[in-house]
Amino acid sequence: MRYVRVNLFVMLLAFVIGTLSLSAQGRNRPTAPPKPPPHFPDGTPNLGITSEERGLWLPLDRSDQGRRSTLAPVDTIPFQPWAKALYDDRQIHELEPHTRCHPSGLSRQFQTPYGVEFVQMPDLQRIYLFDVGGPHTFRIIYMDGRPHPDKPDPSPYGHAVGHWEKDTLVVDSKGFSENFWIDRTGLPHTEQLHAVERFTRTDFNTIKYEILIDDPLVYTKPWSGGFDLRWSPGIELFEYVCQDNNTAPGLMTKDGEPLHLEVPYVP
Repeated sequence: MRYVRVNLFVMLLAFVIGTLSLSAQGRNRPTAPPKPPPHFPDGTPNLGITSEERGLWLPLDRSDQGRRSTLAPVDTIPFQPWAKALYDDRQIHELEPHTRCHPSGLSRQFQTPYGVEFVQMPDLQRIYLFDVGGPHTFRIIYMDGRPHPDKPDPSPYGHAVGHWEKDTLVVDSKGFSENFWIDRTGLPHTEQLHAVERFTRTDFNTIKYEILIDDPLVYTKPWSGGFDLRWSPGIELFEYVCQDNNTAPGLMTKDGEPLHLEVPYVP
């Protein structure tokens, strides 16, 4: 009996040692570096699909905010006092326009379900951004050098003009409506919002997304943040239906009163 126990112990010890050895080999095995970012024949960076591979971009969010994350640590964002109170309230009452089928501009567009695709059309001098989990809308970035209109018609996507700085797409946007959140945590803004975004495809699988936000009614000074977008291969845009009239009426009110955007009066 003692002999059997010794044999079992020896076999178990050999199994554990073998398992640890295989695990160590797996950790030490070199991983293939990511492919370099693709370019078009004229040298322009390609932020979208290639002839060999289809895919969509999804956010690789910051992880310091618990169940969800914002563009920067909340304690570093220079809120006006009223805006911080509104932001805090949105952490409790998550009545986001996006969930009522309103388009979402700026960073929130990249945090919609199922991913985003960049479609570059050099002949039209435009770039289109399509998000799957949105209400059948797309954002246009004008690449022909036009200026912003003097009095843009406010919209969730605003008016966006872009240019290339080496391998980085720089997008300047203004003319926003107030019918969306800047990001999915509830960052507020007004129609005075002016944003500059930077998109850099650092390798085939990663886009570094940076944004500079300037809205003097909401923040005490301009501030910046961002996150990475990760490539999800093998998937493409598909039809997504958002039924804006199929929501519970009780979610559209607060304390029995209609919801109103809480912005300060500016004479």
